Amino acid sequence: MANSELSFSVLCIVCIIFASLSYLIPGIKAQQGHEEPYVGVNLGTDVSNLLSPADLVAFLQLQKITHLRLYDADADILKALAKTKIRVIISVPNNQLLAIGSSNTTAAAWVGRNVAAYYPQTLITAIAVGDEVLTTIPSSAPLLVPAIESLYSALVASNLHTEIKVSTPCAASIVLDPFPPSQAFFNQSLSSVISQLLQFLSRTKSPMMMNLYPYYVFMQNKGVVPLDNSLFKPLTPSKEMVDPNTLLHYTNVLDAMIDSVYFSMKNLNVTDVVILVTETGWPSKGDSKEPCATIDNADTYNSNLIKHVFDRSGTPLHPEITSSAYLYELFNEDLRSPPVSEANWGLFYGNSTPVYLLHVSGSGTFLANDTTNQTYCIAADGVDTKTMQTALDWACGPGRANCSEIQPGESCYQPNNVKDHASYAFDSYYQKEGKAGSSCDFKGVAMITTSDPSHGSCIFPGSKKLSNKTSQQVVNSTQASGAVTIRFSSLHGTRLSASMGFDIILGVTFCLFYSLLLP
Repeated sequence: MANSELSFSVLCIVCIIFASLSYLIPGIKAQQGHEEPYVGVNLGTDVSNLLSPADLVAFLQLQKITHLRLYDADADILKALAKTKIRVIISVPNNQLLAIGSSNTTAAAWVGRNVAAYYPQTLITAIAVGDEVLTTIPSSAPLLVPAIESLYSALVASNLHTEIKVSTPCAASIVLDPFPPSQAFFNQSLSSVISQLLQFLSRTKSPMMMNLYPYYVFMQNKGVVPLDNSLFKPLTPSKEMVDPNTLLHYTNVLDAMIDSVYFSMKNLNVTDVVILVTETGWPSKGDSKEPCATIDNADTYNSNLIKHVFDRSGTPLHPEITSSAYLYELFNEDLRSPPVSEANWGLFYGNSTPVYLLHVSGSGTFLANDTTNQTYCIAADGVDTKTMQTALDWACGPGRANCSEIQPGESCYQPNNVKDHASYAFDSYYQKEGKAGSSCDFKGVAMITTSDPSHGSCIFPGSKKLSNKTSQQVVNSTQASGAVTIRFSSLHGTRLSASMGFDIILGVTFCLFYSLLLP
């Protein structure tokens, strides 16, 4: 009897451990980067009257931006970042590759001057060696991995190699035949260098840095790649892109681009390197040849990207791994050469006012300047009048919104159009329902904003000015900082816990059932 009891106990322990590990293993793989997925920003400096380093850091802190990528190792900015919680990727400019790739001494001096001199007061997390070297200056390709190895050796000598990763941002064009992702492969003329790079990244547990732009995929494949797929817009199943070889369904272009890199790495027998998206974004303005470079599309892409990262949904191939991403870019670089779009990728103008207001509902601390929790519900752009009218009728009817102010002669009657009237009605309903996220939908024709839509004598229901109608100026709580709140937390962990608990219960139930069979 004692042996039976012992067998039962051992079996129960095995069952519980097995059930637990089946969920812990993907989690371990997903946590190789040692932190939750995040969204950072790139800082280009071709900006008129760029903020001073001290003001720049204060602005980043105001925006709750925690990850920054520099295209160099600017000493003044690195000093200003000291004793903040902002994590920074510094870069070796392409024109310094020759010197560093040819001399270990030069590499060691670079690390001493640009890394060791600031770390750990300044939280340097990675060194980006060059930028799109393989495609922009292929003649320097043979120097790339030697430069990376030399810098890594210098980090080892300074005992910083476990804290600071080394990699190189690559253009999406190193991948050929990218869709469907399962048939993608690296450009064979670069495969020798890429193979060396991947072996290094695997050995040092460093990320594969990729600059991925669905905007350019859309522009280069007009009529083939739908705009909605490029912007992360919700799709009906019939509009999802399907990989015929894997039957994986892709609802957006970025996921397909990421998986095409994973498949390309797998073709070189590398399966343990995680992708970091070092650049992605959408321009807010373009010339006649770029009609889709608009504020609305830039807003939609970046807002949906941010939500996509923090939803931790991964990709169809690797749902357990969500790539972090750096938005391109923080400021419009107005000194850039044509085309027009080159100067219009920023979230903000150089004077730190927002180019547009990101629409990300929820709570959190990324680009979250809405310290008063002032949010409003307004009509979305691009909705046809008939659909908007239907939503307006519902809000003022069954929804019981207070629509008295949009009646003829009242303060919000002008401008007399369906969209403006709908915005007022939507906000009335949203405020009445306690600002619940689900109360600002109206079947997809409404959106949440932190910018006060009040105008003139028309004061919206959610406005602070309702209690102070003598105010002569519309207060825009987002003017200084660009306005968006985002949910950092996710239910991913909760789902794991619930599922894991369920399987443990099944395991214990099995054990108890088995015990009945014991003598």
